[in-house]
This record gives sequence, structure tokens and C-alpha cells, in this order.
Amino acid sequence: MAQSNYTEDNIRSLDWKEHIRMRPGMYIGKLGDGSTGDDGIYILLKEIVDNSIDEHMMGFGKEIIIKLQEGEISVRDFGRGIPLGKVIDCVSKINTGGKYDSKAFQKAVGLNGVGTKAVNALSEFFKVKAVREGQAKIAAFSQGVLVEDHKITPLSEENGTQMIFRPDSSIFKNYRYRMEFIENQLWNYAYLNAGLKIRLNDKLFYSRKGLLDLVNRKTNAENHRYPVIHIKDEDFEMALTHGSQYGEQYYTFVNGQHTTQGGTHQNAFRESIVNTVRDFYNKKFDAQDVRASIIGALAIRVQEPVFESQTKTRLGSTHVAPGGSTIRTFVNDFIKKHLDNFLHKNPETAQALLKRILQSERERKDIAGIKKLANQRAKKANIHNKKLRDCRIHFTKTKNERHLDTMVFITEGDSASGSITKARDVQTQAVFSLRGKPLNTYEKTKKVVYQNEEFNLLQHALNIEDGIEQLRYNKVIVATDADVDGMHIRLLLLTFFLQFFPDLVRMGHLYILETPLFRVRNKKKTIYCYSEAEKQAAINELKNSPEITRFKGLGEISPNEFSDFIGEDIRLEPVVLQEETEIDKVLSYYMGKNTPERQKFIINNLKVEKDELEMA
Repeated sequence: MAQSNYTEDNIRSLDWKEHIRMRPGMYIGKLGDGSTGDDGIYILLKEIVDNSIDEHMMGFGKEIIIKLQEGEISVRDFGRGIPLGKVIDCVSKINTGGKYDSKAFQKAVGLNGVGTKAVNALSEFFKVKAVREGQAKIAAFSQGVLVEDHKITPLSEENGTQMIFRPDSSIFKNYRYRMEFIENQLWNYAYLNAGLKIRLNDKLFYSRKGLLDLVNRKTNAENHRYPVIHIKDEDFEMALTHGSQYGEQYYTFVNGQHTTQGGTHQNAFRESIVNTVRDFYNKKFDAQDVRASIIGALAIRVQEPVFESQTKTRLGSTHVAPGGSTIRTFVNDFIKKHLDNFLHKNPETAQALLKRILQSERERKDIAGIKKLANQRAKKANIHNKKLRDCRIHFTKTKNERHLDTMVFITEGDSASGSITKARDVQTQAVFSLRGKPLNTYEKTKKVVYQNEEFNLLQHALNIEDGIEQLRYNKVIVATDADVDGMHIRLLLLTFFLQFFPDLVRMGHLYILETPLFRVRNKKKTIYCYSEAEKQAAINELKNSPEITRFKGLGEISPNEFSDFIGEDIRLEPVVLQEETEIDKVLSYYMGKNTPERQKFIINNLKVEKDELEMA
């Protein structure tokens, strides 16, 4: 057995910035490259904006100005400004900040005094300016190291704080900001802080009616079965309606933090709605019939919330405050009182809600027999069928968590699935192989999912039959050829998910795999190119008549090469629903009867064919 010395020399103490830079995941979650909404570069922005939002919540500042240019972000608020003598400490001394003083920040977003320091340590450039009563203090850092310390000087600007940072490219490799993720983030801030103006470059984010605006903007109001029920008081706000979509749709927040993974407050919200509805109608409805097609938004403010991770996406608190009532009781008491009162005062809404519940009940009973047979077929297929090459790590029901690195590739054809299977990381990457083109499910009912063997097996492989809460993989990746057939298969799969499992897309789990179109190589170097422009650049770099290969399909890429494309440098294009996206209109455009428009879209978005046409 090998000898290993363990002495005092092995013990090392890290200062605050060294620890953050060595273990960034402890502070901001995953690093990523900006292709998902919870990647580190967005968490950096969130940590800074959260401070400005907390100032607004305390009654200071009605506007936040954000500027993004060439990877550098500036956030300027008009709050009280950091006390000038503590500016450097607040951005560079761990566990230092006003949020430890409950009198100053009763129900703040961040409570751990770490966020701004993490941004500082993980930025190649970080600058802070605080303005208070005609005086200003400015300091600048690089990777957490103080490089500029200006004296307090007179300055005729409004009170407030400005922070400017540029993420460290040595940590956030090949990153780029995607405006759709930032804009979604800022819209949520606007909804939760009605009356606050947030400006990003030249765009204004503003809401007058809070969560009512959120539900109306994020969903198709034409499909709402009744006007949105909107109830609000000092520490509790909710908006509720039912639509025509499949599944449940929730937007929940704690102290301004978007809890995308739910938690104790969302569980209480779902439970309380069912209990209140049952009591109001004096009928013991099945819970899934009450919640089918529900659209709900909930925002609560509590003291000292406990989140299950540094990125605060899931609430773990069981109590409103230390020694206070439980979250469950807090939510249930509010909904029972106010929702019940609302339904009594608005009989038309109550009648429309009852009609929707009864419709869901009929639909559930209608497919019960088909669903049972389909589940039996799926169970048998899992034993005898090799459609799914599973990975070893995925969602663990006992811990109720999903490993961030897990992914499943959905591909078509034996050659493509075979190459990916041989090249994958068996710990975290799974492969699901389709047989032929999937069914077009546009305007079909949920019954078709159980009647169609491919989709029935797919939903069981993903474990999303009853919703995405126990989705077995963090990323669901569509991997198709870059030709007309491949694009068609991609659209058919997108239609399936948007039609029956829109939350999978809405919560940022669906991606498109980008694979190289060309290989350019000589005896010394090989370059894989994802566009005509990259191919030309590679030819110019290698010179000496390099060999050029165009990949026509995934099956042509060898397993050895594939390992380069689905490994550390994997390129994924997220499928993102914009703020104004209406799923019904999207599906109608791409999968409806307007065939010429759809054909034009497909041709314009095929990289190979488009590049060749431009060259002709």
C-alpha cells in the first residue's frame, strides 16, 4: 500500500478570495457558459441586483439602471448607498454586510454576506462606487485583489451604489450572456416590485399590477378559463387561474428570489388550493383534477429564509421566522380565508372554476384504461427493450434532487445513437433512441401520448408522466442531423414537449445539440467547425491545402470524434420561451397548416443548406 505523509505542512488556510475562486460552485452553483438560465454569470448579476432590490424594498430608490456591453455589466441603484467608510469591507470582507442587522433588512433576499464578495472574487475587473449626501467612495479590484482605493471625495450625484464587473474568463470559459435569460430575470424583479423601474440598456422593465401582470404576460390570457384571481397584502401575494394547457404551471418567489425548484411554500400553495376548493364546493375532488391546467403565482416575504443551496432556487424553511408559525400554516391560513372569500363574492368565477375541474375529471377517467395498458407496456419494454441506454446517476427520489450534470440525448437511427452511446460518459449521459419520425402531436389530446409507443416510452424514460418534479435528467437534449429530415424530427419533438410538457421547456431543461458541420485538418492539427465562417477561418489558419470533410449526419461522426462534441466543450442551444411567447401560436405556426411558411423557416435555419446556397 502506498505511503502518504500527513503533517502540518499539509494543512493550508485560504483567505476569502482564494476559497471562492477554488470552490466557486459553493457560492454560485455551476459555472456554465451562459447557455442555461442558472449558469454562474447570471448568478453574479443576480447577487448584485438583489442588493439594489433590497434597498427598494426598504423604501429607498425607485429605479435601477443596468448596462451590459461586451461582457461588462454596470448596476446603478438610487438607494441609500453603502456607508462610505465600509465600502471596501462590504465587497471584500466575508460575512460583512448590513443584512446581518435585522433592523436594516428585515426580509432581504440575501442574508449570508457572501454574494457581492463572490462576484468580486470571480471577476477579472470589479468596481464599486457609493454615493451618500454629496460624497463618494470608489474602489476597484481584480480577482478580489484591491487595485484602486480612492479617497472619499465630493460628488454631486444622487445617493446610491454602482457596481461594475466583468466575469473572469479563466473561470467562466467561453461564456456569453444571452439577453433572453437576463430579460426574464429582470421581468421577475419588476413583477415582484410593482412600481419599480428597471432599465437594461434601452429597455424598460416595469409592472403596475405585480403577479397579475406576470400571469397575463407569461401565459395566453385568451385561454384562461376565468379572470385571474389576484390577492395581495404586505407579506403575501398570489395570482391564480386555470388554462387549457397540460400540467401545472407555477411561479413562486421568496423575498424576491425566484424559487424555480419550488420548496415548502410551493408545496403548501398546491395543497391549500385543493383544500380550499374542496371545502368551498363541499366535494372531495381528486387533487389532480383541481390542479390540472392550473396557473399559479405566489410571492411571500419571511424573516431569515433557509434555502437548500447557495443559488436559492428551492426553499427549505419550515417556519415563517424562528419561533414563528410554519410555512404550511402561513400559506394555508391566507389562502383559505382570501380565496374562499373571493369565490363567494364572485359566483361567475366560481362556476367557471367548477366547470374546469369537472372537465379535468372527465378527461382523467376517459384515458384511465388506456393509461393503465400503456404503463404495463412501458414497464415490459424497460426490461426487454434497448431504447434507453441509461446513465448511472440521475434523479434520486430519496434525496429529492437532480444531479446538475445529468443529460439524456434523444436521437434517431441506430448509427447516430450507437456513436453517442460509445462516446458518452456513462456516469451522467444517457441515450434514448427513436425509431423513425415521431408523430405530429399538434392539437392532439393527452390520450395520444399513451397510444403512441415511442412517446409513451419516452415520457417513462424521462419520468415525467405526472409532471416534471421527478425528471430523471437535468438536461433533455434533442440530437438530430443538420438536414431537412433532422430539422423536421426536431420540430416534432419540440411540439411534443410544448404540447404536453411545457414546464420542461419553461424551466430550462430542453436543449438542441450543436454538432460540427465540417472537419478541417492537416497532419498537425484538426479543427471542427460549426458554420461556414468557422470553416473558412480554419482553412486560413491551417493553410497548406488542408483536408475538408463535411458531416452530413450524426451517424458519419465516429465515436472517438463524438467524445469531443459531448464532453467538456459540448455546445448546447437552449430552447427558451420568451416573455411574450404564446405556445399555441408557436405550435400553430410551425406545425399547423401554413406549410409554405414552415418550409421557408426550415430552409432558412438549416446551417448546411443555407451556407451552400449563400456560396452558390
